[in-house]
Amino acid sequence: MSASFGGKPAALRHGGKDGFVRVRKRDLEKLTTEVMQLREFLPRVLNADVIETLRKARAAQTMKEHLTQEREQLRQECLHLQSRLDAAQAERQKEREEKLLLREQLWQSGSELRQQAEFCSGLGSAACSLLWSCSAREDTVTLWVADGKLRSFLLVAAQTLESFVRSLDDEEARSQTEDHNSQEHQFVLALAGTITNIAAVACGRDFLSSSSHILLDTLMKLLELMKPGVFPKLKVLMLMALYNVSINVKGLKYISGNPGLLPLVWTLLDDGDWEVCLHSLRLLQSVLLEEEALLLLGSSLTNPDLQALVSRLTSSTHPSLRLAAQQTLEDLQALPQGQGV
Repeated sequence: MSASFGGKPAALRHGGKDGFVRVRKRDLEKLTTEVMQLREFLPRVLNADVIETLRKARAAQTMKEHLTQEREQLRQECLHLQSRLDAAQAERQKEREEKLLLREQLWQSGSELRQQAEFCSGLGSAACSLLWSCSAREDTVTLWVADGKLRSFLLVAAQTLESFVRSLDDEEARSQTEDHNSQEHQFVLALAGTITNIAAVACGRDFLSSSSHILLDTLMKLLELMKPGVFPKLKVLMLMALYNVSINVKGLKYISGNPGLLPLVWTLLDDGDWEVCLHSLRLLQSVLLEEEALLLLGSSLTNPDLQALVSRLTSSTHPSLRLAAQQTLEDLQALPQGQGV
């Protein structure tokens, strides 16, 4: 046996061609014992921390794989959102260019509209100035009434005057319309002057009294809307038109039947412009001369405040206003107390 195990094994000497190794039985048993001891003591060596570390390592690896997948998904979503963003920016740029084009077109349209408005105002001013001059002839007004087209003209005139007066509440329009030499102002003055001349002719005021109540209501409403001191010339022309209509019995009855007449006259007497006050007094005088109108207005004519307002005008420095105020005050004082009750 000593010859068999002496030196190196035969298999090692031959290079281990058959894959076997010769070991001592004692060494094999020792190796077996050591392996069994390792199996027994290995769990004691690998404590809970090491096991937990291994578990965390496996969990970290799993998380890493999950995060890798999420990152890839987010990258795809980012690419998709970038594509949508590019499309949205392109659409926005297109809309911006369209808006700029529309703004340019709007500016051009506004400029053209202003030019057309100026042209229409100029044309209206010139045409109405001619009408104003022509209406000073009685035969011209008679012809207009007989022609049958006066009603449509008066309706347009009422709408135009109302549109102009209501524009005075607009700050931007006010700066333009306060220019008394503007075409718009001359336009409405000529329009009001034409109406006044129509009412100065017997057939004209008869037509207004019977067939143009809308115009009469509009004139009274506009006088009420206009603030004190604003465009006194226009107020004077409208008051003159109402006074001319009041010469007609039917016209006076219609005007006196308006519940806003006396409050309107009361306000205009305190306007501040002496011509407005004068023509307001004349309109009031016309009412005081008609018994039926006195019955319609009732005891409001004997109001002491009204008499005090008229009495204050008797001290005016303008002779015509002072005389009209004195005459009106006498007419008011001559009314019996409780008139119309």
